[in-house]
Amino acid sequence: MDRGRGVYSPLFETKKGRGRLIYRLFSISLFTAISFIWLYRFNHIITTNYTQQEEDGGKLVWFGMLAAELWFGFYWFLTQAFRWNLVFRQPFKDRLSQRYEHMLPEVDIFVCTADPEIEPPMMVINTVLSVMAFDYPSEKLSVYLSDDGGSEITFYALLEAATFAKHWLPFCKRFKVEPRSPAAYFNGIKDTNIANELVAIKKLYNEMEKRIEDATKLKRVPQEARLKHKGFSQWDSYSSKRDHDTILQILLHKKDHDNSKDVHGFMLPTLVYLAREKRPQYHHNYKAGAMNSLLRVSSIISNGKVILNVDCDMYSNNSESIRDSLCYFMDEEKGHEIAFVQSPQAFENVTKNDLYASALLAIAEVEFHGADGCGGPLYIGTGCFHKRESLCGMKFSDEYRHNWKSEDNLSTEETLHELEEKSKGLASCSYEENTQWGKEMGLKYGCPVEDVITGLSIQSNGWKSVYYNPARKAFLGVAPTSLLQVLIQHKRWSEGDFQILFSKYSPAWYAFGKINLSLQMGYCAYCLWAPNCLATLFYSIIPSLYLLKGIPLFPKISSPWFIPFAYVIIGETIYSLLEFMLSGGTFEGWWNDLRIWLYKRTSSYLYAFSDTILKLFGFSDSLFTITAKVSEEEVVERHEKEIMEFGTSSPMFTILATLALFNLFCFLNVLKNAILRDGGFGAYEKMGLQVILCGFLVLINLPLYQGLFLRKDSGKLPSSLAMKSTTLALALVLSFTFNLYDKKKDL
Repeated sequence: MDRGRGVYSPLFETKKGRGRLIYRLFSISLFTAISFIWLYRFNHIITTNYTQQEEDGGKLVWFGMLAAELWFGFYWFLTQAFRWNLVFRQPFKDRLSQRYEHMLPEVDIFVCTADPEIEPPMMVINTVLSVMAFDYPSEKLSVYLSDDGGSEITFYALLEAATFAKHWLPFCKRFKVEPRSPAAYFNGIKDTNIANELVAIKKLYNEMEKRIEDATKLKRVPQEARLKHKGFSQWDSYSSKRDHDTILQILLHKKDHDNSKDVHGFMLPTLVYLAREKRPQYHHNYKAGAMNSLLRVSSIISNGKVILNVDCDMYSNNSESIRDSLCYFMDEEKGHEIAFVQSPQAFENVTKNDLYASALLAIAEVEFHGADGCGGPLYIGTGCFHKRESLCGMKFSDEYRHNWKSEDNLSTEETLHELEEKSKGLASCSYEENTQWGKEMGLKYGCPVEDVITGLSIQSNGWKSVYYNPARKAFLGVAPTSLLQVLIQHKRWSEGDFQILFSKYSPAWYAFGKINLSLQMGYCAYCLWAPNCLATLFYSIIPSLYLLKGIPLFPKISSPWFIPFAYVIIGETIYSLLEFMLSGGTFEGWWNDLRIWLYKRTSSYLYAFSDTILKLFGFSDSLFTITAKVSEEEVVERHEKEIMEFGTSSPMFTILATLALFNLFCFLNVLKNAILRDGGFGAYEKMGLQVILCGFLVLINLPLYQGLFLRKDSGKLPSSLAMKSTTLALALVLSFTFNLYDKKKDL
């Protein structure tokens, strides 16, 4: 508040997206064309004589085409909810400093890791060091590492990081380093003005890296380190990562004055290691359980009013992120409504043309801005700032106002050892029994994507959220570098989202009347990723199959009914290309995005859909899978050259390769018949759209054909899979070809 002039100066600005009216008119026209497509399909079913087509299952196919097109139209309608009202936020950190620098709240930062082999300790501590070095008063920062792998190697790495932090944090603040992950900074260093200091700090980092890498390779902690630090004794009763006591160690804390200061005598952030208790007879609820343990433990040790959680591979890329988020929380007019501030999930290793569509540009640069205009983005589980109160289950009321004034309500009489012992009980397996944790308090249990249902629950309690998407991304992670990793990742996401639809947290009914209808529609769109496989598979197979039969499934080019089909295809193609390019993508990146869109829908989503349906009937149970964060050197090199990585056999690859080859055989058959028959290409005028669709499916699958038959490197598809998929595709084509021949012979 500008008290001198009596004028309110907000801590953040909200601007509406440009071109809203133009887009709304376009989407209305597109929906009109989609309605005409439905009318054409329905009218054709009613009026057409099926004497010949019924023998070939024609009527059933036309009903299938209608069902697929109804689904595509319905799903497209849901996605419009996040495109009609885009908003963009801008924080004002200078105003925050002027008003609240003397009363900035304490911030607790949660970093979660689960497997030291898939998530290497060096990567984990680079993330830890990056968040310890935020441009924020160190005495008001507390960093907690949750190690669900219970690895003493990870603990050893954190000990090394605590020592290195005494040099790294002063270096960052003195030279205003960005980013503040040592590995990322050293890899991209361009500043030669600080050569002497840089050489010294890099030497310390390299020495630390060697010690940690050696311990990782040997799978044991050096004996001198074990004797030096009492924390390793907590592994004496350790049985396995699924059966051990709570391991908790406060490595840095203001109570330990001598050990917790940097080389210049300034206090370092609090640093805590936690491996919560695990027992085979208790379900540990994956990441949600780890986060809830951290919530309880941190309430005793630091009790920060703001909580930031990041995955172990998402290092801080913007040292001012905390201050940016506080502009939203501490705004005098609207801050009291905001429960969490979500950043996009961005990646440092995405190639120029984003080979695997890992940047999710449509979501990050368009849809989440639209969600912000509807009441707030989804909580995606990383890169998110929370008010502790809302995350712990508090319901919003208009009278609520947060007291940001720091209160030292934690005991000052307890020793660090007493504080550790007191906190351990909060991370025990039995603590949550007969409590509301996982239900009304903390992150919700019962779903692999606990973050989404937690965010939905918070918003259903009356809170709003904000999308924070600065030009310099707040956090950067590591994207998958092989197609199989991408497909597994999307299988997990889509399966978890689909399970939400059948749970008590389904946005279709749980959030009804509690959140904005547009926000509810957007949630439903994400929950319906998996069922998209059915319509996409139908469209990928049946039109090409009926090319072999010579039966048209779309209006001929000269028909007026062709116009709505052409308008939807051309209009949506041009719009998606413009949206992608304006979001910072390239033309080739857009083409890669389309390819991965197809691959996800015909493999990942199919498995997610099947597994969810089987689980509903009690035939299978979901398992949480972690996407690997490390790759072999050759894989990384091919990824940088944007060569698609296969390298192994997978049922998902079998599906993709069989579909690709099936469409190739169908398209080649079309070309053969068009050339050999007297009618030439003109004979296919009535099936023009089918030929175009089949040709598109062939063109977009070029990397698969190369991986099957042309490549010689280790990243190609295995020969056994090539033989299997070729046999399946040929069998499918020949069976229908001979079936068609026999029927013509009977006629």
